Amino acid sequence: MFRTALRNVLAHKARLLMTVLAVVLGVAFVSGTLVFTDTVGKAMSNQSAKSFDGVAVSVTSYGAPRNDEGVKEGEPGISQQTLDKVKALGGVDSASGRVHGFAAVGDQDGKLIGNGWSNTGANFVPLKDGKDPRYAFTEGNGPAKAGEIALDQETAKRGKYEVGDKVRVADNGPAKEYTLTGVFTTEDGAVNAGGSLVLFDTPTAQQLYLEPGYYDELAVSAKAGTSADQLLTEIKPLVGKDAKAQTGAALAAQQAKDIEAGMNSMNQMLLTFALISLFVGIFLIYNTFTMLVAQRTKELALLRAVGANRGQVKRSVLAEALVVGVISSAIGLIVGVGLAVGMRSAMNAFDVKIPAGPLVVAPVTIAAAIVIGVVVTMLAAWLPARRTAKISPVAAMGSAHLPASSKSLVLRNSIGGAVTLLGLLGILGGAMSGKDGKMLIGAGAFLTMIGIIILLPALSRPVIAAVRPLLEKVFGVAGKLAAQNAVRNPRRTAVTAASLAIGLTLVTALSVLGITMGKAIDRMTTDNLKADYKVSMGEAFGSMDPSVLPALEKAPGVKAVSPQQAGSIRVGDDYRSVSGVNPATIGQLLNFDVVSGQLTSLAKGEVAVAEKTAKEQGLSVGSPLNATFGDNKKADLKVGAIYKDMEGMLSPYVIDYKILTEHSEEPYIREVFVKVDGGASEKGEKALVDALGKNPAITFATQQDIRNEMGGMINTALNIMYGLLAMALIISVLGVVNTLAMSVYERTQEIGMLRAIGLDRGRVKNMIRLEAIVISLFGAVIGVALGTFIAWAVGETIKGSIPNYALVIPFDRIAIFMLLAGIVGALAAMWPARSAARLNMLTAIKTE
Repeated sequence: MFRTALRNVLAHKARLLMTVLAVVLGVAFVSGTLVFTDTVGKAMSNQSAKSFDGVAVSVTSYGAPRNDEGVKEGEPGISQQTLDKVKALGGVDSASGRVHGFAAVGDQDGKLIGNGWSNTGANFVPLKDGKDPRYAFTEGNGPAKAGEIALDQETAKRGKYEVGDKVRVADNGPAKEYTLTGVFTTEDGAVNAGGSLVLFDTPTAQQLYLEPGYYDELAVSAKAGTSADQLLTEIKPLVGKDAKAQTGAALAAQQAKDIEAGMNSMNQMLLTFALISLFVGIFLIYNTFTMLVAQRTKELALLRAVGANRGQVKRSVLAEALVVGVISSAIGLIVGVGLAVGMRSAMNAFDVKIPAGPLVVAPVTIAAAIVIGVVVTMLAAWLPARRTAKISPVAAMGSAHLPASSKSLVLRNSIGGAVTLLGLLGILGGAMSGKDGKMLIGAGAFLTMIGIIILLPALSRPVIAAVRPLLEKVFGVAGKLAAQNAVRNPRRTAVTAASLAIGLTLVTALSVLGITMGKAIDRMTTDNLKADYKVSMGEAFGSMDPSVLPALEKAPGVKAVSPQQAGSIRVGDDYRSVSGVNPATIGQLLNFDVVSGQLTSLAKGEVAVAEKTAKEQGLSVGSPLNATFGDNKKADLKVGAIYKDMEGMLSPYVIDYKILTEHSEEPYIREVFVKVDGGASEKGEKALVDALGKNPAITFATQQDIRNEMGGMINTALNIMYGLLAMALIISVLGVVNTLAMSVYERTQEIGMLRAIGLDRGRVKNMIRLEAIVISLFGAVIGVALGTFIAWAVGETIKGSIPNYALVIPFDRIAIFMLLAGIVGALAAMWPARSAARLNMLTAIKTE
């Protein structure tokens, strides 16, 4: 029986090729994801380990903690005196103090070089030999005094800088010019992630990032014969409780763990889509084995007649599936490795720097590829195998394609109806639960999808019957026959349509949610922002220096300026986020819709509260607020105004920024709103840029820029999702090809008769094409309807946190989805339609 199974695998190469391709795509995606994340994670871990080469002990300071009164107690970092004590230890070979912070480098045109979040600055620390072991200089040398810097090689190359050039560098305030003294290479993670690294002399770095005479890190190397653990024991008492000391090996291991955790979210997203592809592939494999079994029904019946029992027949079919699964898994693993290499190259092409390192194909990845491929194939083939084994030899010899019994369809429809109803109730329940209903919606969506897949045979007849008159009217006999053939075998039509339905459910849900959120953000910008510019730290996500405010106010043509300074206050036992603004100008910059009270009360030291928060807290104009600020100082405040919520623009509590600054050691200015004469213009923006010393880290966004940025982020996310889901749709195309090929096989005699009574080849092709298009559109309609419903439900859970949220159904994109489904059907029908049209009439009529 096993030899028979092997011969059957080789005898139906075209059919099995499609099955192999379906499994290969799914396995390739899973194995490619695992190889890619393992490779990147290992490369980053190796890089991290390299950066600690020679470091026996590392000491990190997080600054002085606050006492119960909110006042910082202790030193701001590791002092020079502590560093000197560490150097004096007998087992220490060398010890260096390090300082780190943000530093942005501008190119020749003043544009930021590198990713904002990974642009860093540090101090150059020459040791006994005059070199800093962390950096290898290819040109020049390290900075020796104020006004000098060194740059990493990639940043110097992108900025077209050479030793001796003037380079504009900034932190969170106006930019300054420095002389470039050297160019170096480094294993620094920020640089390898696409950022930049600027080296200053130590006093300059301390002045910029900490305080003179203090460091935020010590790197200690040990003398020969002294262990890292021994040195760690001696150093711990010297650095005090406000600093953390650990061995370099332990720190490298911790960073490797952090890198692995950081890769998990991307890993999970990619694996989710891989599993979707495999799930869709199950339908194709099921269809393939159903077709192969149908073609060999008489052969299997003869095997039964000569002594093979039911178990042997079933095992022979499953043996075929096992062979296909093993072959597909092996090919999928190879393709997955290629996919991982391609993903790595693509990221480098988009300037997302990944450290160099060997390709990692872990044993777990190989095992996962084989297990997934074999299990998926065996599961999909089990039902056709079981069904075949149950057919008696006499019945099988009399009919090559026995229809499902009405009893089995009734049972199927009952189960499908119950599962669908349970899923719909879950979705509705989640929608009514608000922000806590997402998990319930997810479970309900899964059940609904399974239930509808079970119900598809029953749904196919009424849905396709609705379009039958149109097909008949437009395409005549070919259209009528296509509609009839599409519902001739409801089970097979349903399995084919299911793969498209799953893919389009996800595509539609993501599209509706993405476009709805984009429109809400657009309305928020239009409705709330009156300022011409929003000035912020761009990609750095940091705070701007307070000196930015007076600099912008003095710029020519500026009419109004207000910060959006972030802070918090404690009211009772709860912390509330607060926005500090300029009371004199904020009304000109943001469109406050005051419900009660007066916005001018901010100038008197009173607080404006968002309407939703006021209702939740039972506040009204005049309500007292016994507030405690970040420095632990108390203040008796009063609510002076209630305004319509401006989530995304302001915190629910708004106060004069000067009051917030009084209680903040380092004011956190997230953004500054600016209004200029004549509105946003090239001249107005230039005045603002010049006022801040052409700081490359600071961005100046108009209202349209904000819309474009938000819309671009959403569109990028959607495009990634579309690309991932395209794999499921490719498998769907193969499923349609399979179904039509089987349909042509079953109707060989019928097609011969149709040709004999006058249906020409062109109309035979049209009949097959229209059948494919009808099946594809049937799946698309189900998918679009379910996807829209799920998007509505998810929207109900998030609309409370997104101002101006209102469901938007993108009819243009839905029309494109439907058109693509039709094209999928037409393309899939090319081979089966050609085969049907080329059938010899007499041979076809004689076919049993």
